[in-house]
Amino acid sequence: MVTANLRTGDEYLRALRDGRQIYVDGERVSDVTTHRAFARGARSLSNLYDIAAAPENREVMTYTSPTTGNPVLRGFQIPQTHADLKAKRLASEMWSEATFGLMGRSPDHVAGFFAGYAAVPSVFAAGGQQFADNVVKFYEHLRETHQYVTYAIVPPQIDRSKPAHQQSDPTLYAGVVKERDDGIVIKGAQQLATAGVYCDYIYISTIHPLQAGDENYAFGVAVPVGAPGVKLYPRRPFGGQALNSFDYPLSSRFDESDCFVVLEDVFIPWEHVFIYRNLQVARDQWWKTPAHLYGNLQAQARYATKLRFMTGLAKRMNELTGNDANPAVQTQMGELTSLVSIVENMLLAQEVAAEKDSNGVLWPSRTALYSIMALQSELNARMVEIIRELSGAGMITLPSSHKDFHNADTAADVQRYYRSATTTADERVALMRMAWDFIGSEFGNRHQQYEKFYGGASFLVKQNVNRNFDYARATGLVDRALALPGFEGAFGPNDYK
Repeated sequence: MVTANLRTGDEYLRALRDGRQIYVDGERVSDVTTHRAFARGARSLSNLYDIAAAPENREVMTYTSPTTGNPVLRGFQIPQTHADLKAKRLASEMWSEATFGLMGRSPDHVAGFFAGYAAVPSVFAAGGQQFADNVVKFYEHLRETHQYVTYAIVPPQIDRSKPAHQQSDPTLYAGVVKERDDGIVIKGAQQLATAGVYCDYIYISTIHPLQAGDENYAFGVAVPVGAPGVKLYPRRPFGGQALNSFDYPLSSRFDESDCFVVLEDVFIPWEHVFIYRNLQVARDQWWKTPAHLYGNLQAQARYATKLRFMTGLAKRMNELTGNDANPAVQTQMGELTSLVSIVENMLLAQEVAAEKDSNGVLWPSRTALYSIMALQSELNARMVEIIRELSGAGMITLPSSHKDFHNADTAADVQRYYRSATTTADERVALMRMAWDFIGSEFGNRHQQYEKFYGGASFLVKQNVNRNFDYARATGLVDRALALPGFEGAFGPNDYK
């Protein structure tokens, strides 16, 4: 159904009550919008739709649909100019700031992938024109109805020494088990559907290399989360252990929940099949369309926002302890902000160095994107280490919970000794709790693991940089130097005079 109205937060929450199969602690979750582990995360995401629907944000968050003329989310925009690409980044930043960069799979992430697919449908047409038509129609459906999609594109870690078709059971990895006149049936498991419990659809495909014999696993399909046979197994949700928002200010609100996906003979109609038993197209979808670039432009905008938030935490901690003017602390902050600035400016470089293809579609700079992704695991670890050094014992010498502020036997001591020179105990403990939730809690440590492997194994991302670097320009300089007059390879008697 096409609507001229943008999706609201309430409409989004209602769509989640579709009977989806989600299992936590051995029990089925009846409603993610009310379940203790997921309700506050769902509310944070519904707020994103309300932000986009607010009249004052329309210019930033939406653009005009080329088919209906309705306002649609800018995450789905296929940029043709540098201004378009900047607008996509600014929209992602607005949403990222609402979650402080802590929810990576917000609705604009995989929206970017489908925009990239629809920008170059000829890649999918290599497997048959009907698949190109399918991907464009599905992209338009997502765009016009403001749908939320995540993906599961990595096989389970069962036996990585063997390809998919040589596993002990051919249905361990998600694969095609039946072809019908009206569609296909898939069976097996796939990971890692971050935010899967909160989405409308999951895109099931693979980004891992496939080989001859793996044809049944070389597909790309869209599956409604509530479809029969789809089961989601989230990792331990931090929201369920976050007893209150004072002690767990971040994990109580922004846990997007990473999910393992099990597919038990799930039927996919042909219109939701974009790649079918085609090894080459399964690979080319990532590298011969701008999908990977658009999705990761959003990811880097989100990451830069998160780093600004982290830097703000460090600054506030220094102010509380009276260390802000300490030269040693200022040096550490200089290193921290230098690293953050590198990320921010590499994000901008993706726009500045963007190039158009022959169809007039603008592609973010591969070199700029993959360079920062290749270093992200190393830079992130160093930035977190600086925050730990700056905090000292501050994050681990806190009262056990907010209840210590209200017990007659402890309240006076807490108010007297946990204050800072410039703030009350309540304000200081609230800040330090937030810093701990960012770095030291289960939620914080998940984020460190997430950023370390966000782009995949570091060596693979570095290979992306190597493939896309402009070696022709670099080696051309060397060749020009070797061709300078008088440099013929043998030194004459006067060459050193």
